Amino acid sequence: MILLLLVGYYFCLPRTLFNEPYSTVIESKEGNLLGAKIARDGQWRFPAADSVPEKFQQCIITFEDQHFNYHPGFNPISMWNAFRQNSKANRVVRGGSTLTQQVIRLSRKGKNRTYFEKSIEMVLATRLEFRHSKKSILKLYAAHAPFGSNVVGLEMASWRYFGVQSHQLSWAETATLAVLPNAPSLIYPGKNQDRLLQKRNRLLLKLFENRVIDQMTYELALQELLPQKPFDLPQTAPHLLQRIAKRNEGKRIQTTIEVAIQERVNQIARNYYNQYNQNEVYNLAILIVDVETRNIVGYVGNSPTDKEHQKDVDIITAARSTGSILKPLLYAAMLDEGELLPNMLIPDIPTQISGYNPQNFNFSYDGAVPAQRALSRSLNIPAVLMLQDYGVNRFYEQLQKYSLRNINRPPNHYGLSLILGGAESNLWDLCRTYAGLTGTLNQYTDNQSSYRKNEFSNLNYFQNKTIDFGNTSFQKNIVGAGAVYLTYQAMKEVNRPEGDEAWRFYDSSLPIAWKTGTSFGNRDAWAIGTSSKYVVGVWVGNATGEGRPSLTGVSSAAPILFDVFRIMPKTPWFEKPLNAIEQVAVCEKSGHLASELCTTVKQWIPLSGKQTKICPYHKSIHLDATETYRVHANCEAIENMVAKSWFVLPPVMEWYYKSKNIDYSVLPPFREDCSAVTSGSMDFIYPKSNSKIYLTKNFNSELQPVILKVAHSQPKIKLYWYVDNQYLGMTQTFHEMPIKTTSGVRFITVTDENGVEIKRKVEFVVE
Repeated sequence: MILLLLVGYYFCLPRTLFNEPYSTVIESKEGNLLGAKIARDGQWRFPAADSVPEKFQQCIITFEDQHFNYHPGFNPISMWNAFRQNSKANRVVRGGSTLTQQVIRLSRKGKNRTYFEKSIEMVLATRLEFRHSKKSILKLYAAHAPFGSNVVGLEMASWRYFGVQSHQLSWAETATLAVLPNAPSLIYPGKNQDRLLQKRNRLLLKLFENRVIDQMTYELALQELLPQKPFDLPQTAPHLLQRIAKRNEGKRIQTTIEVAIQERVNQIARNYYNQYNQNEVYNLAILIVDVETRNIVGYVGNSPTDKEHQKDVDIITAARSTGSILKPLLYAAMLDEGELLPNMLIPDIPTQISGYNPQNFNFSYDGAVPAQRALSRSLNIPAVLMLQDYGVNRFYEQLQKYSLRNINRPPNHYGLSLILGGAESNLWDLCRTYAGLTGTLNQYTDNQSSYRKNEFSNLNYFQNKTIDFGNTSFQKNIVGAGAVYLTYQAMKEVNRPEGDEAWRFYDSSLPIAWKTGTSFGNRDAWAIGTSSKYVVGVWVGNATGEGRPSLTGVSSAAPILFDVFRIMPKTPWFEKPLNAIEQVAVCEKSGHLASELCTTVKQWIPLSGKQTKICPYHKSIHLDATETYRVHANCEAIENMVAKSWFVLPPVMEWYYKSKNIDYSVLPPFREDCSAVTSGSMDFIYPKSNSKIYLTKNFNSELQPVILKVAHSQPKIKLYWYVDNQYLGMTQTFHEMPIKTTSGVRFITVTDENGVEIKRKVEFVVE
């Protein structure tokens, strides 16, 4: 029997005393409360803290159980005194329960207070004393004691009634909370204030008499007011709270958020929301990443808008059209694989590829533009032509290595629009990608030209978690450090938003690499920037997908980006990865590897860049003695010829390039007595090959002409125009020809006075 009783006693206490749902609580890196989500049963019940503040221990023991540290779970003297007083009064006027017994009663859901129940509580209390230390029992009590209304536990009560953490409470505030579990209804504002004040002051007097507090502390504590209107819990990172609660419900999570940065970023978001909502732009998101650790230090999932405008949507994880934000990834890939040099000229001309007709944002053309300037100006046509050269399939595979999860359809679904916003991604993945690139460069320059296997690891917001970047090696992950550095050099030159245009001329400027993006229809405005320490990502728009005319990356997202970087610690620019780049001679005008015909300049290029082709645009020509006309051996003696190197672009590129570059010189014409060989000196500007042109009518039902355009390397040459072998006319200097025709396929032929001929097949449709 004794053995059975001992076994029954050993197992009488449940393994888990409390099975209630808890609030999800998130804290900052420093331990400050960022926010909490109410428990599933509608109670504000925080998970138990690691320890109970000393002040509360002193107050609750003095008020509830002065012999707590000495009894085995119950106090027979207190129980006898309570029994006598209750019997005399014929009602319950005093309780004899210890704190340990109160923990048991709380765990048993407040069963009826009978003598039989008291006996059960006493047995279980002694068992609890065997299982837990006194401090652990106090922790259980502090976490589950009722503090009025739906407030459970000391931590929640501290925030609800005083707006601070429990260890920040004064003696008067702690004493107020210590007397509440005994009579939780006293806390209601405007009611029972006198009774609550009397109980608090009696406890303070006991603390003074027991020499727990001195006389000055006692007198000052008596002057403190009771709590009035309840405080709202902090909502410093509400969308991060919702995200964490999905997988960590009922837990207390210490995050990597730095509270000072988070609060200032919240203020920035609030200021811009108040500004942008006047233009009916209601949502924005900001993410800040520490590159070294990949920890999230700032997380604004949405603007402080209202429910009508989707305030609860976490934009950071939402898939949105990328706009131009992927262009640096293509630029870096082509640099890394030796298919591009930073200043290599890229065509910027009217382009039509299989019916796809990309346009620059400003609807103008430069003819030809250096690759890094095309990136810094975010020109669309050069980006499309670069992607065509590199290959959509290859670039798609490159993006898969970055784990951009929303780019999940086959490459042919996106086509060349992949580089201009035809795909979707989210702020989280994009910031992780740029953090990986920055980490690649930092690792290479700081650790003897090595790379880490897991450089592109996921971002982290758990303080107790450390990212494993894997073993080091000399094998690059996706792109090498040289390509990353040169890409960032180009991104540093992006035109900055209004008010920061002269950043190069003052020492306090922010040296960051950054890129903007604007999706089709002005639905999404992006800005992502990186310093050697931080990556900041910004999205602005409407969560509903509604576009606004003035919504662009430069005007809407970039100002937020720079305001965020201004509150971050200043960091130096990236160090050169000298083992991954090399200074070589390149053609000053074309940016290609220099030939013997080029004027050269020194430029840093990736090691793989030495395999690119030499400059194709410089040609050796022969001029007469006056250097006015071109000649050749059939019309001029060799000793009278002057050989010169000449920078010559293809006709269409030249036609636009010379209007933007006044120092560009077209080829001199051949002398009249010299027969010209000018193959390839003429090309169509409009229309493109195999295109379909719709002919429209005006309000009078009159057919409107289409203007055909041709570029020729000789500015004053005569051109003769034909449609299906029918002569249209002649042009000189400005080669534009209007045409009216019926529906059908037509062959357009243009011949210059030297007999050089070009043709184009076009389908016309009359609407």
